[in-house]
Amino acid sequence: MKELLLIAVGSALVNNVVLSQFLGICPFLGVSKNVKTAAGMGGAVIFVITISSFVTGLIYKFILVPLNFEYLQTIVFILVIAALVQFVEMFLKKAMPPLYEALGVYLPLITTNCAVLGVALTNVQKSYGIAEGVVNGAATAFGFLVAIVLMAGIREKIEYNDISESFQGTPIVLVTAGLMAIAFFGFSGLI
Repeated sequence: MKELLLIAVGSALVNNVVLSQFLGICPFLGVSKNVKTAAGMGGAVIFVITISSFVTGLIYKFILVPLNFEYLQTIVFILVIAALVQFVEMFLKKAMPPLYEALGVYLPLITTNCAVLGVALTNVQKSYGIAEGVVNGAATAFGFLVAIVLMAGIREKIEYNDISESFQGTPIVLVTAGLMAIAFFGFSGLI
């Protein structure tokens, strides 16, 4: 149990997928203009990463390793992730049309979000079992949610501030992301 807690804290805060590993930057910068939309994207990423960690762990352990097809892991993982994202997209389109519209092009981009594939590959590289891999995936996705919602909240506040013309738009967002990365670096002493 202690090991799972260390994996969770390490994945969510210490090695935050966006702010420490710089994976998943596209949706982080693109969807973080509104807290509601950012939370929706974070929820979708939590679902996709957690389920894909479980499914890819099963496929790797029970199919790829016994058949000595480990070299196919990246292709297989991408196919699993693409199928899960299609499921999420169909669900959101049917159940939550406003969120589906707000996420726009960034929802299908979860398929190519390197954070999702990065978690699946990290689980294999660190030789995590299925339970450890799912905890790593869920915690990593939670860390993504925290980062994107914090960024969205900051961006909403920045909108009402007087910022010099040269820093308006993307420059101030990148400066903010850099400051957030420095702040999250402070968690490195936890583990």
